[in-house]
Amino acid sequence: MLEIVRILMDYEKDPAGVEEMPQFNWELKSDKRGVVQTAYQLQIAENSDFDTPVYDSGVTESRESAHIRPPHVELKSAVKYGVRVRVWAGAGDVLPAALAECEESAWCEGSFVTALLSSGEWKAPFVSAESVPACREESKGTLVRGSFSVGSGLKEAYAFTTALGLYHFYLNGEKVGEDEMTPGWTSYRRHLLYQTYDVTRCLREGVNTAGAMVGAGWYKGVMGLTKSRNNYGDQTAFAMQLVLRYEDGREETVCTGDSWEGADAPVVFSEIYHGETYDASLELPGWCGADRTAADHTSGGWHAVETVPFDTSVLHAQGGARVRVIDRIPAKEVFVTPKGETVIDFGQNMAGRIRVTASGKKGDVIELRCFEILDTEGNVYLDNLRKARTTMKYIFGRDGEITYHPHFTYMGFRYALVVSYPGTPEAKAFTAETLHSEMEPAGEITCSNPLLNQLHHNYLWGLKGNFLDVPTDCPQRDERLGWTGDAQIFCRTACYLMNTYTFYKKWLWDLKADQTPEGGVPHVVPNIEEEHAEGNWLLKQGPHSASAWADAAVIVPWTMYLMYGDTAILERQYDSMRKWIEFMREHSEDYIWNYKLQLGDWVALDAEEGSFFGATPTDLTSTAYFAYSTGLFARIAGILKKDEAAEYEELYGHIVKKFQDTFFDGNGSLKAQTQTAHIVALYFGLVPEGRTEQTVNGLKRLLDKEDGHLVTGFIGTPYFCHALSRNGCLKEAYDLLLKEDYPSWLYQVKMGATTIWEHWDGIKPDGTMWSPGMNSFNHYAYGAIGEWMYRVMAGIETDEAAFTGAGFKHAVIWPRMGGGLSYTDARHETIYGTIRVRWEMEGNRISLLADIPANTGAAIRLDRAQRVVEDDGLCFRPGDGFMEAEAGSGTYRIVFEI
Repeated sequence: MLEIVRILMDYEKDPAGVEEMPQFNWELKSDKRGVVQTAYQLQIAENSDFDTPVYDSGVTESRESAHIRPPHVELKSAVKYGVRVRVWAGAGDVLPAALAECEESAWCEGSFVTALLSSGEWKAPFVSAESVPACREESKGTLVRGSFSVGSGLKEAYAFTTALGLYHFYLNGEKVGEDEMTPGWTSYRRHLLYQTYDVTRCLREGVNTAGAMVGAGWYKGVMGLTKSRNNYGDQTAFAMQLVLRYEDGREETVCTGDSWEGADAPVVFSEIYHGETYDASLELPGWCGADRTAADHTSGGWHAVETVPFDTSVLHAQGGARVRVIDRIPAKEVFVTPKGETVIDFGQNMAGRIRVTASGKKGDVIELRCFEILDTEGNVYLDNLRKARTTMKYIFGRDGEITYHPHFTYMGFRYALVVSYPGTPEAKAFTAETLHSEMEPAGEITCSNPLLNQLHHNYLWGLKGNFLDVPTDCPQRDERLGWTGDAQIFCRTACYLMNTYTFYKKWLWDLKADQTPEGGVPHVVPNIEEEHAEGNWLLKQGPHSASAWADAAVIVPWTMYLMYGDTAILERQYDSMRKWIEFMREHSEDYIWNYKLQLGDWVALDAEEGSFFGATPTDLTSTAYFAYSTGLFARIAGILKKDEAAEYEELYGHIVKKFQDTFFDGNGSLKAQTQTAHIVALYFGLVPEGRTEQTVNGLKRLLDKEDGHLVTGFIGTPYFCHALSRNGCLKEAYDLLLKEDYPSWLYQVKMGATTIWEHWDGIKPDGTMWSPGMNSFNHYAYGAIGEWMYRVMAGIETDEAAFTGAGFKHAVIWPRMGGGLSYTDARHETIYGTIRVRWEMEGNRISLLADIPANTGAAIRLDRAQRVVEDDGLCFRPGDGFMEAEAGSGTYRIVFEI
């Protein structure tokens, strides 16, 4: 049976906040093998009235089921469009010659809601309950509200809301939507998001009240390495534009304005780093209810709002990946430390907040301080938080039971210190709520080694702890910045784990917006340090454009293309990528690139004592990345059929030759005898012709010198296993992955880690800590090993060279068995459906199961196969170290001997 499992628009299900005609893709499912779509029909209609669609593709003969963007359709603002698609497909080695002979699916339906589609449509001013200059040193919450009337016969209503700061939006006393930390963190002056809500069911005929509670957030709270305040502005504000549409065709617009009023909120303090204090005695019951007359008689403090000027041309709609509560984790236990401190343990390091239920008297206080780790004696360890207070505090406003969680902050924690609590705290009173951008899970690996299973868990939770609207480095201390290096290092792994397309697309917009006029790329995006770099010991050496970090401008879009097969992200970021390549070209000297501050192989273990900079020379690592990014950009220009593709291919050739002439000696050996130097030369394809084996042997010698351990940092670590397995050293790659003593990935696992650490020895073998000045226990960068586990251990890989393009339209299923594993079972949800690979080894016999989604194909490679025992109808032919067969969609079970 042929069916369409789901239809996605811009990689999201039923998005609200679409600014242009979205791309459509649909996932097919069939019980047959070799299923190929032969035609589709896509319809788009206002309000799901498909009798008069605004677009009808008709029966379109095409094998494409992704990246479909209907042409020449003029969308209207603030409209919910219904979408439906059906397909025809054939199956088998010989596809039907005529459409009538194909199987037809039923319709699959979805919808999307458009945003405000022209720049001049936003009319709502930003209104604030704060007054300048009084608010400049404050981080309190405020309330704003306004009333409006709704006539009879309301058909639909859509709200467009945003803030300078963070906000919760209410209609008639009820919070609208499930979003948290809105409107997120962007480079406010250049890019600010607004959210779109269908609020038809929230309104009633007659008087209605809209309101918002607003907090400081990233906008004006203390943030960044320099701990600066008011980085984007000093006055929080809220803006709402509400479109009301009636059955008789009338349309009304309601906006924030001078008639609104403001007051202080019960949130008396709230900041990202320091937590929140909530005084329930300041609550204003019914403050934004539909009928607030009674409430106003008993609550004062309301005053006129101020209008805050803002350039609304930088406003854009957010279509997906909004921050929400994703997991709810009950407390595991409450215990008392040797020092007598009461501590709550949730059993998992995470980012989010704590929901607490308690009974108390007016004036009682609940105060919890969140933290990550216990010290060697089992006591509370706060030093690695640096100046972050990470405290949530609730003051009872009445006698009785309450339930509370913070509103405008989040913490990185596994534990919470109970500073104050009415009565005896019990585990059942506390629930941790994780906060991160909503992204559909896309990958899973289990295998016969439980330590590797825990490692997968740890880098997944590293993602969950740091993908909170921007890809941060850590969620606990007074930093939490969008470091570009961490983001690009982990990008491929992240795409295997979650559907990150919308998340990265949003972040890349800010990267582009924050580039310097000549093309330099900031170390952190959003670039909150832009005006304060001189206040930090590191940034003042060079405020932007460190290799591997700035190269996120090219590597992240390229990775998105590989994983989703979508050229739109390449088109969108093309100018940004080119500006970065030209910046490097302009500031290189005879193709050697080493501009100002270069972070190099950051926190590598071969660094000098007391230094963060690894032993590999930065002119080598920087020039290697100059070559790598330029080579990728030349390929991108070719894919997009740009005239300058040949120019950049020539530039790439010059850089490679210079790298080889400069960093290899006359005997063909690398002058820099470090692991990382060899890794980047091998992985980036920079080794002189005929010297690969020599370079591989050099890397093996350096590995043996460390008794099989890595001493690499941010640049070398992500590619180490790839550099080995690509060059005939699969055993060494597995041996490296499976090391259990320090330094290794599994050392952290055996030390009880539930996320990835910033340092290989965050906790040393003797239980002592690395320097508290920079010792995060939730720092996902080294979790980049995940892509090797998916691509090599599990063997799920997109075919970069396929005529059909990337994005798993044609996959390469090529698991490399090893490491003493008896089985590996993995899946990855591509835009076409789920690829699953399971291999089991018994002696020299391998059983392989492969699931290939409908409307795709794959090359199945049997690594080191000597004989195929069961081919399941496939025709295997000898390859280079493997046997290979082409397979259409379906499930295959193959047995072979090695």
